[in-house]
Amino acid sequence: MEKKTIIELRGRAQQLRPSVQVGKDGITPAIIDELSRQLKKNKLVKVRLLSSFEADRHESAEKLARVSSSVLVEVRGKTVVLARD
Repeated sequence: MEKKTIIELRGRAQQLRPSVQVGKDGITPAIIDELSRQLKKNKLVKVRLLSSFEADRHESAEKLARVSSSVLVEVRGKTVVLARD
């Protein structure tokens, strides 16, 4: 994805609320299904990694992008933004 597009998506994501939450169970099939469904509908999704989630957030963000066939737009704190074309 082009840098200009990613910058635009970051701006749009600031207005979104996290719609998927990853807790202590980690990235489960149910979370992947919900994330894929929301990406299909909305094209841009914000994911919140709860404080009980122990794994590295950057690695987890990359894994979420990979398993949901999306693009990692941004990792800010414990929030991940994903987009799909």
